[in-house]
Amino acid sequence: MSAESAGRIALPSGEEIAALGQGTWYLGEDPARREQEIAALRLGLDLGMTVVDTAEMYGDGAAEELVGEAIRGRREEVFLVSKVLPGHADRKGTVAACEGSLRRLRAERLDLYLLHWRGRWPLEETLAGFTDLMEAEKIRYWGVSNLNVADMIELTTLPGGDAVAVNQVLYNLSRRGIEWNLLPWCREAEVTVMAYSPIEQGRLLNVGALGAVARALGATPAQVALAWVLEQGVAAIPRSGSPDHVRENRAAADLHLSAEALDALDEAFPPPSGPTPLEML
Repeated sequence: MSAESAGRIALPSGEEIAALGQGTWYLGEDPARREQEIAALRLGLDLGMTVVDTAEMYGDGAAEELVGEAIRGRREEVFLVSKVLPGHADRKGTVAACEGSLRRLRAERLDLYLLHWRGRWPLEETLAGFTDLMEAEKIRYWGVSNLNVADMIELTTLPGGDAVAVNQVLYNLSRRGIEWNLLPWCREAEVTVMAYSPIEQGRLLNVGALGAVARALGATPAQVALAWVLEQGVAAIPRSGSPDHVRENRAAADLHLSAEALDALDEAFPPPSGPTPLEML
């Protein structure tokens, strides 16, 4: 891959996006770190990590405002993702929440808008809001986050529900439960899977077995953990608030995991042996 590519993954429409993007959970909350975080996001764009994921929940909109500043003048480079809180996800509330996100992001349209997790509003309500937003050209695609197989089946049997583009879920070496049924279901239904917290918010980095594999490959534990997610055909959106970490993350897209490395990771982090409830952070 070139320096300008972070790998590609296809959406159901056939459009390809960066497989390795950038998350923003907890960004924008410390004024002392603001310039560094903006620099990190901009560097990520330079390195081809052009999927930028945020949400109205993150810092009560502070992350969206930070993203808006970081992508100013570069909007056309970015595949921009945000999310509606479940409490806002009735038809009118979904539209209003999206409009609020767009104001904070200083953008006219989102590339992807997700239901953050399932709440009290029927999926029909949220879907109607997404439809309104599509017709108003305020979003290009819609999807969901933290929905299990039963939820996805319910969603896709609704009129228009089969247009769901993405299911964003918790997935990493230590959280492999989706491999039992959700990941195969999404592949069969041609729904793109996107992993949040792909290095378990840093908690994976101190696991000895991961460090051993990384040393054997001349890589860092974070790079191995990210490369493993990408090997599964899943997009990843690691958060990084510093340029150095962005560079480290980006190198994962070029890392090849040998069969020996994959076997060692399977031994240290076994795949599920049966159905597992969908995990969330």
